[in-house]
Amino acid sequence: MSPTIRPATPDDAAEVHRLIAALAAYAREPDAVLSTPEVIRAQLADPRPPFECFLAEDEGKPVGFALFFATYSTWLGKQGLWLEDLFVQEPHRHRGIGRALLARVAQLAVARGYGRVEWSVLGWNAPALGFYQRLGAVALDEWTMHRLTGDALRAAAAAR
Repeated sequence: MSPTIRPATPDDAAEVHRLIAALAAYAREPDAVLSTPEVIRAQLADPRPPFECFLAEDEGKPVGFALFFATYSTWLGKQGLWLEDLFVQEPHRHRGIGRALLARVAQLAVARGYGRVEWSVLGWNAPALGFYQRLGAVALDEWTMHRLTGDALRAAAAAR
């Protein structure tokens, strides 16, 4: 049976949060999740939610998700999608669920006339790197992601 891919709703907040926590554990950062089901519910219910999310269901149970939001490329002059998270629980991998989630995100990008879908992958995650390479994704090794957070973010905000 193929998975069902559907948009997450505010009523799915607990399941989305559960999958986010499972992804954080897989990424070796189980204590990094600060969001709560209540926050996710409120954000999904917002008239302009900060993200969209597809859930993958197998036999009616959520087993994976793709969480993404719009970006903009000045070079293309078009919007794109940033795929923040793509995750399928271990017992449900190698059955096409991750591919189905990514295909649904790509279909949405194409339907909206967006120019690209982008994401980052942990360097040690060989299964994910191989999966994306088999799909035709190109690693942008010449681009290095940077991040400001916590004290560094506050210091940058205070700089003149």
